[in-house]
Amino acid sequence: MMAFKTETDAEQRATSRRADWFGILSRSHAGELDALAADAADGVAFEWLRRPHVGLVMVRGRAGGTGQVFNLGEMTVARASVRLADGTVGHGYVQSRDKRQAELAAIVDALLLQEHRHDEIMAKVIEPLRQKEQTRRIEKSRKAASTKVEFFTMVRGENPA
Repeated sequence: MMAFKTETDAEQRATSRRADWFGILSRSHAGELDALAADAADGVAFEWLRRPHVGLVMVRGRAGGTGQVFNLGEMTVARASVRLADGTVGHGYVQSRDKRQAELAAIVDALLLQEHRHDEIMAKVIEPLRQKEQTRRIEKSRKAASTKVEFFTMVRGENPA
């Protein structure tokens, strides 16, 4: 009988935290990431595991958010992978064709995995990106709400009961 290794609670929390910052990096806008991460990434020694390149990924959805899975379409992404001088590996996937953004995302991912840089990078890069994303989401929601049309039906009094 085969025994499967299950993740400990600490490993699950670490995976969840990484998924969170990975998502923030992937949805960031190029100019924002460059402005916030350029200083942190400047001078960081690394080697390429995967040079930045552009490709397509299939986006999948669920009917009603919980129903049957279906292929929604393809989306352009740029991705890169780096290894820092200490051996830490970082990956970057971004929703664009911007190779520099993928490079920065990979370097930031690797820096976040280093204990001595984690808090600094979270405060200087990830949290500001999270705030900018939330601001964009609220603005988009306001725009959508302003175009909302409510329909109603009036009952005419001459209809027999």
